[in-house]
Amino acid sequence: MPPGITTLAADAPELSAANTGFMLICSALVMLMTPALAFFYGGMVRVKSTLNMLMMSFISLGIVTVLWVLYGFSLAFGTDVGSVIGWSSDFVGLSGIGVTELWDGYTIPVYVFAVFQMMFAILTPALISGALADRVKFTSWALFIALWVTVVYFPVAHWVWGAGGWLFEMGVIDFAGGTAVHINAGAAALGVILVIGKRVGFKKDPMRPHSLPLVMLGAALLWFGWFGFNAGSWLGNDDGVGAVMFVNTQVATGAAVLGWLAYEKIRHGSFTTLGAASGAVAGLVAITPAGGAVSPLGAIAIGIIAGVLCAMAVGLKYKFGYDDSLDVVGVHLVGGVLGSLLVGFFATGGVQSDAKGLFYGGGLEQLGKQAVGVFAVLAYSLVVSAALAFVLDRTIGMRVSEDDEVSGIDQVEHAETAYDFSGAGGGSASRTTTAPGATAAPTNKKVDA
Repeated sequence: MPPGITTLAADAPELSAANTGFMLICSALVMLMTPALAFFYGGMVRVKSTLNMLMMSFISLGIVTVLWVLYGFSLAFGTDVGSVIGWSSDFVGLSGIGVTELWDGYTIPVYVFAVFQMMFAILTPALISGALADRVKFTSWALFIALWVTVVYFPVAHWVWGAGGWLFEMGVIDFAGGTAVHINAGAAALGVILVIGKRVGFKKDPMRPHSLPLVMLGAALLWFGWFGFNAGSWLGNDDGVGAVMFVNTQVATGAAVLGWLAYEKIRHGSFTTLGAASGAVAGLVAITPAGGAVSPLGAIAIGIIAGVLCAMAVGLKYKFGYDDSLDVVGVHLVGGVLGSLLVGFFATGGVQSDAKGLFYGGGLEQLGKQAVGVFAVLAYSLVVSAALAFVLDRTIGMRVSEDDEVSGIDQVEHAETAYDFSGAGGGSASRTTTAPGATAAPTNKKVDA
């Protein structure tokens, strides 16, 4: 994603209505990804956790929006301070920005750039929530989001995309968020689950998705919104780079679906709908950092590699004993690492920049830069996220009680259930027959969710 740059007055661009409209549409598409993620995650949990899973994503829309306006945009994209953070008083509260003031070097208003980046900031902590299903207090989760975006996401976004950020100045390529979004969220998820521990019944009780149609709907909406996420990250349509990214997004995602399903068939004997949905997300994650630097053939390779290796990675939680409820580590962390590192192999030097990967005569230089970016973000997010979770757990507590987890976090935290199995017209888990005019005896039986 190109940061703001300074241009000579004689070369200063003028506001483009076309690019401005395009970026507003892309911003709306990225906003859609957060409720899409809620559906994707919501279908993957058990019935008793559905609403909580939806809310863990949805609350990010409220919290991060406000923090972004107050100080987040300034920290992420303000004037560089020591290559690690930004700060511009005009960005605080978005109060010192002119209505037609342009983002430096581009043809869109600062307001448009700010709202586009806001949607990225909202989505990233929501990604973490999938690893924590069934067991986290909603109040603690909301506070974690506020703290995490402040001390992890905003600084990392500056490192990667902000003018003067140390990873940007090093030449690390991250078109739309392989490091800043997916590795960042995946490493954070791993850090938190290592602190809060496993769900009750992990590796013993069946914890299958309660609604695969919801999962597929969420994956489809994520795929749709991802075109705004990726193609919009070039901030305009003037040179065709965004078009290449759009094409590569589709190509890599389709290839990843095939790769995941092929692995699944060979390994487990079936083509599953959950595998197809997960493969699509793995491909989207992997192409996010790389799609502006590779050809469509490179995108096919990245998609297949991500589909297969992410499918393999989701099983690591059983081998190593960490409870990543909905495979955030296996898909987002592993997919983000793969996509970021594969830039060092498949970059053609003919799209977003002249940087070439190993397979195109560029040697190991770009791969080395990508590795620095990957492991710097991974280590920082892992350690700081685990520290935040530890502090919250020791103060206000991160987990609900074991009894509340078993009975159902939806009822405990939200006083609601996703489905009414007993109300009029709602269907029931069992049927009773009574004589005409008779009254059925009351029952206290619970439906096992």
